[in-house]
Amino acid sequence: MEGSIIRRRLDPAARREEIIRAAVAYFAEVGFGGPTRELAQRAGVTQALLYNYFASKAELREAVFERVYLGRIAPHWLPELRDRSLALRQRLCRFYGEYTQAIFTYEWMRIFMWAGLDGDALNRRYLEHLSGLLLAPMREEVLAEAAGRWAPQMEDVWNLHGGIIYLGIRRFIYHQPVPEDLTPVIEAAVERFLAPFRP
Repeated sequence: MEGSIIRRRLDPAARREEIIRAAVAYFAEVGFGGPTRELAQRAGVTQALLYNYFASKAELREAVFERVYLGRIAPHWLPELRDRSLALRQRLCRFYGEYTQAIFTYEWMRIFMWAGLDGDALNRRYLEHLSGLLLAPMREEVLAEAAGRWAPQMEDVWNLHGGIIYLGIRRFIYHQPVPEDLTPVIEAAVERFLAPFRP
């Protein structure tokens, strides 16, 4: 019948995964305000079936948050940031090289911006998580390296972080050209950040 949804037979885990993938793409395009009826159509399921897998839109949003944000934080980043056998500059450049590769995607940037505009708590939760897990320890490493010559505040760390992330915003939100190879840009940002306590 025209307009009906033709569903492929999938086991429940595969169907749930398919819905999450469709939700990530859909919310990146239209934001969390998009109706679940349209999302269900894009996912190739009925709205009723979608709600069999996710009891509410909020629950589906949580699954997207886990996938797009928490799922991209690599467990080795923290121990590598704290590995004082390597120079601090090297640790910071390596972290931001990997971090930008993980998050500089259409979905990550668009969903993050949409959530912020909608007043969704997703952004605040992610930034608080990121701050506690990685940025506060990063500041601790800078304090140890500076040995009293400089005492950066969290705002200094956020300035470094925000400046690098803005490259992704320029690319995926403003559609402006940014360098294909971000390594020199990251290295220059880290050098500026560390300059206050360099000899």
